[in-house]
Amino acid sequence: MPDPTPVIDDLREESEELDALVARLSPARWALATPAPGWTVAHQIAHLAWTDRSALLAVTDEDGFRVLVEKALAAPGTFVDEGAEEGASRAPDELLEDWREGRRRLEAALRASAPGARFPWYGPPMAAASMATARLMETWAHGLDIAAATGVTRPPTARLRHVARLGVRTRDFAYAAHGLTPPPEPFRVELTGPDGDRWTYGPEDAGQRVTGPALDFCLLVTQRAHRADLALTADGPDADRWLDIAQAFAGPPGAGREPKGARG
Repeated sequence: MPDPTPVIDDLREESEELDALVARLSPARWALATPAPGWTVAHQIAHLAWTDRSALLAVTDEDGFRVLVEKALAAPGTFVDEGAEEGASRAPDELLEDWREGRRRLEAALRASAPGARFPWYGPPMAAASMATARLMETWAHGLDIAAATGVTRPPTARLRHVARLGVRTRDFAYAAHGLTPPPEPFRVELTGPDGDRWTYGPEDAGQRVTGPALDFCLLVTQRAHRADLALTADGPDADRWLDIAQAFAGPPGAGREPKGARG
């Protein structure tokens, strides 16, 4: 099993960077609308805090997490929004401290987990490294929405390697989430990282491939940008189809974002 320490360290760094952004916001700016319809900055942080609590239960209390899954199955279309709405109703300083405490407890639990342990989740069960990767992916994605709302530019970092790898690994899950049968053969994915290095996944001689900037691929699989606005190229019909449905997050397919040309 992979050592989860590097990705847990990167999760902490990603979280602290976002924390520094929201900690200096006035209470009024926590109410700013973000690109996610109906969600303010407070909703974004509340969702991260809620999901961290869910992840902590998955790691430390499997029975308690099973109760959450039952609630999600009872209201699959609303349970995420309801969790965000509840947290967003709190005072910003209380919400921020709640998020910080949840992060600390989850980090400690992941570092203390037994090698090879796997934890239940809303999608397939995950090891500690995968759980930390999923939390980093969400923290980065929701951080983008907050940055957009507050007029801040967050440059991409090498931490996106975790998001890109998760996006590749969830290919078959994305097909299944749309009721489709995944292609039997793997794809080749070749990405250019923020520092100009190449990130490659899948066999070099694969018949179908996806190429482009790593940032664009990460924006695609987190559904933070429409494919039409990204410099990604698909070679092969199945790879092309994947770029229309890719998602690195658990749960039902998201609505995604409209292309920039369709706005206004």
